[in-house]
Amino acid sequence: MSELHLMALDEADLQIISACCQDAVMKRGDVRFEEAAGRFILVMNRYAWEAAAKRRGLSLLRRPVKERRRSVLHFDRVTKVRQQNVSMDMADEVLSLLAIRFHVDEAPSGVVELVFAGNATIRLHVECIEAQLADLGAAWSTELQPDHERG
Repeated sequence: MSELHLMALDEADLQIISACCQDAVMKRGDVRFEEAAGRFILVMNRYAWEAAAKRRGLSLLRRPVKERRRSVLHFDRVTKVRQQNVSMDMADEVLSLLAIRFHVDEAPSGVVELVFAGNATIRLHVECIEAQLADLGAAWSTELQPDHERG
């Protein structure tokens, strides 16, 4: 499976990146805001949903591929960062990313909302959507696949 390299310049693009990053895990210490550059960076272990989907499409008899990839997601043109229920001083705290949303303020500016498990949220105030997701190397197998109960 090839490495992902995606860019988001609008809300539809950001939804694709959100789907690719769903259930990514990272340590709080791997999340940072470079205020002078206006860049917000998350280094994560991303569950490769696209690998499982591609394998399922090849054959119904094959087991789905369960793998993670080390990836980096960064947002540019960030003017302010606010967090809720995220401890800034606990570098080893594990965060599990559930979704990325965009709320328009005064187009094209708005707020990118990073929603994590445990009711934690990081909000990025941005001039516009400008994000990139890139895998950093080879994938590794995992026995665990994220499971979302459907109600």
